[in-house]
Amino acid sequence: MSDLLDFSKVKTVPLDTRPSKVALSDAATPWVQGGTLQDFFSGLPAILGAKDFREVVQAIADAHSAGRVVVMGMGAHPIKVGLNPIVIDLMRRGIINGVAMNGAGIIHDFELALVGHTSEDVDSEVLTGNFGMAEETGRMLNEAIRAGHARGLGIGAAVGQFMATHDCPHRSMSLLVAAVETDIPVTVHVAVGTDIIHMHPAVDGAAIGEGSLRDFRTLTSLVARMSGGVYLNLGSAVILPEVFLKAVTLARNLGHSLNDITTVNMDFIQHYRPRVNVVTRPTKPDGRGYALTGHHEIMLPLLAAALIETIGS
Repeated sequence: MSDLLDFSKVKTVPLDTRPSKVALSDAATPWVQGGTLQDFFSGLPAILGAKDFREVVQAIADAHSAGRVVVMGMGAHPIKVGLNPIVIDLMRRGIINGVAMNGAGIIHDFELALVGHTSEDVDSEVLTGNFGMAEETGRMLNEAIRAGHARGLGIGAAVGQFMATHDCPHRSMSLLVAAVETDIPVTVHVAVGTDIIHMHPAVDGAAIGEGSLRDFRTLTSLVARMSGGVYLNLGSAVILPEVFLKAVTLARNLGHSLNDITTVNMDFIQHYRPRVNVVTRPTKPDGRGYALTGHHEIMLPLLAAALIETIGS
């Protein structure tokens, strides 16, 4: 062929003037035996996920020091992998100012507080028809929701106050009881038919619907104050990302700009809805969104430890 490109005419640039995304100054520091936790965090590379992790820690620390709102939305899985003590500690330190959870969250929180164990073997129990049929769980949680509905409470406050005043031997491990003790709102957002307590004869659809709507209004009121604050989505792939986006929309519709917000999705798989409804859409035009990928039982304790090291006691 006579029309081959002449590679001898290719233009090059000096390496030392070419823009680069990675420098030696960004590299990790090897661990030294006997080091501190702060040494570990300082030794992380300033690249990709580690860089994002540091920026998330700083955003939460800055929001905390400025008195801004930090809200955690969470699925039930973080509760099932033993993270209640971590979340409760962050609540008691005033680092987290509100918690939103799905309907399964109250179930696992309640069972841990009442009997010290939760999370049945669905594969085997669904074959017998016994899946979700724990008597106390269905009867007592529905009773709490109905009683709270009669008093004008959302589901989070209703269940939390019920557990705080009943014989729950492990109540110190309950997020909902800790919320009552610290006066931090915990809201519960239910899709009817998704939770085991909806299969029980004590279920009251009107109480569940009204209680969840009250909690949605409470969460929206929190989100409306979130300018300069942070929203963390921990392990909810559908319900909480959808609820959060609607809360953001309502807050802005009612005149709250939500400037300079930081949002974070923490999960071991990055799904579509958290990516768009938490990380990208709500943060426009001047906020920041992050996706931290990893197992909850590792990532949340790491984040909490970094926050405590940064903020102090």
